[in-house]
Amino acid sequence: MNRRTLLGGLFAAATVPALASCTSGITSLDGEGSGGGGGGSSEGGVTIGTANFTENQVLGHLYAAALEAAGVTTKVRPNLGTREILIPALKGGDIDLLPEYQGALLHYLDAKAEAAEEGTMQNALAIALPPGLQILPYGEAENADAFAVTKQTAEKYGLKSLADLAKHNGKLIIGAAPEVKKRTVGSVGLKDVYGVEFKEFKSLDSSGPLVKGALKKGDVDVANLFTTDTDIIAEGWVVLTDPKNLIPGQHVVPLIADRKADSTVRKALARLGSVLTTEDLTELNRLVDKDRKDPEDVAYDWAAEHGIKK
Repeated sequence: MNRRTLLGGLFAAATVPALASCTSGITSLDGEGSGGGGGGSSEGGVTIGTANFTENQVLGHLYAAALEAAGVTTKVRPNLGTREILIPALKGGDIDLLPEYQGALLHYLDAKAEAAEEGTMQNALAIALPPGLQILPYGEAENADAFAVTKQTAEKYGLKSLADLAKHNGKLIIGAAPEVKKRTVGSVGLKDVYGVEFKEFKSLDSSGPLVKGALKKGDVDVANLFTTDTDIIAEGWVVLTDPKNLIPGQHVVPLIADRKADSTVRKALARLGSVLTTEDLTELNRLVDKDRKDPEDVAYDWAAEHGIKK
């Protein structure tokens, strides 16, 4: 098996849907009880797609390492974009599997969803799932959205929570990936739940160099980051608390097409999910973003060190 098989090319974007089932997280390493039909086969190999940010690319290669250790041939298509591209690609057969996050995916499928507890979210995702797709048990690792400001901004405006932003409506600039402007865990939810209205929305990237650079320079006052981003601690940024629970839990969860979800795949990904922690994920992000290591290399090295792959 060639661990560096990368398929080039892009596929057309479209609108989304996707997901399914399981009343709890990983309850056993057999990966059963996660919902979905069965009858799939990974014999022809599994193509893994990833979103356009570091952590998701690392997770895609971790999935590949785990599946290859179980005898499944894999191909990775990294950095493909957002859910608007990834989920139609999964439904259409361009990819078979992708790393997802419970809460973000649920809100993407159902903007009015109120579930916040892990098991409840899995049930809600099962209802939102279109035919042909399913989620497997969620893992231990978690990465949530966060809205952060610099210490100077926090002190200047008295910002401790998301609710405090509404005291300065029309004055602050937010930076985030373009899609955040229309998402519940984003501008829409901040306005509906907290009454926040920004002076300007700057379209940048997902917890990446653009948005973090803008926050450092003062070009934006508030930045949408991920909680596993090591720059939050390194830069001393202040993550605003979320007293009204706008941001749901975000355990990592595999989203897969029924056609590939056989017992071999289920067991391999359940084992990975039970071993990978939030701390591991944060460190892997640091190795890529700070030490400039290749996402595939850090994923396979971690997998070998933790007995996932020899």
